[in-house]
Amino acid sequence: MATMFETFDHTADLGLRVQAPDVDGLFVEAAAALFSTIVEDLAAVAPRQAVGIELANEEVEYLLFDWLKTLLYHFDAEHLVFARFEVHIDGGGLKGKAWGEPLDRSRHELSHEVKAITYHGLRVERTEDGYLAEVIVDI
Repeated sequence: MATMFETFDHTADLGLRVQAPDVDGLFVEAAAALFSTIVEDLAAVAPRQAVGIELANEEVEYLLFDWLKTLLYHFDAEHLVFARFEVHIDGGGLKGKAWGEPLDRSRHELSHEVKAITYHGLRVERTEDGYLAEVIVDI
């Protein structure tokens, strides 16, 4: 048999669609969507410690990207899982907090390994009911 190789398309992405009445709530919901992708049951995550996050950016899409990327960094580098979020956005940036605890595999069943937040398909828009965001994560 002759040797050969070929490439094939492989989709390793997951889209998150989030809606909320205001921008602050949109960022809270996006963070909850991210961690409900990572952890099977967010109710199993106790809000034992808080992490403060401040980001500067005037573009709301990039601010959302940076917010989620920062939260994912805390998961990857410090093995923290979060279940409660608070965000305030003004014209120049974001001030937020995320509450959670260190990953405990006896209580936190992991669902997907999220490798990165992507710019592909990233959007935030105003709707009749408030705001809508779509974010694609690499899994």
